Amino acid sequence: MKETFIPSKLELKKQWYIIDAKDKCLGRLATEVANLLRGKKKVIFTPAQDVGDCIIIINADKIFVSGKKRTQKLYFRHSGRPGGKTIEKFEDLQLRIPERILEKAIKGMLPKNRLGRKLFTKLKIYKGQEHPHISQKPQIIEL
Repeated sequence: MKETFIPSKLELKKQWYIIDAKDKCLGRLATEVANLLRGKKKVIFTPAQDVGDCIIIINADKIFVSGKKRTQKLYFRHSGRPGGKTIEKFEDLQLRIPERILEKAIKGMLPKNRLGRKLFTKLKIYKGQEHPHISQKPQIIEL
C-alpha cells in the first residue's frame, strides 16, 4: 500500500526569483511563471500543497505578443451594475495597467480553488525596473 508523500516544513523553503519580462512572449512567460509558482519543477511537488517559490516580474510594460494580438485581443470586465460591461483592447490596457495583462494570464493557469488564490499572492508584478523586495535577496532567472 502506497502512502501519499507530504513534504515537511524543512523541505518547504521558499526561494525568491526575479524575471525580466522585457521582449518575452506573454503566453510562454505565463506558463513558466505558473509552473514556478506551483513548484512543478521540484522533486517534492505535491498537487494539493503549496511547494512553489515567490516570483517578482519586472518590466511588465515591455511584454511582447505575436501577430495582431496587440490590436485584436480584448479584455472584459464587469462592475456588477446594469450596463457595467467594459471592453478594452490589449494596447490600451498595456498603456493604462500593464501589470493586469500578466496577472490575468498567469491567474488563468493556476488552480481555481483556495490553493490557486494562495499561490497568486506569491506573485509580484511591476511595470518598471524598481521593486521593493531587495531584502529577500531574489535570484535572477533567464527564461
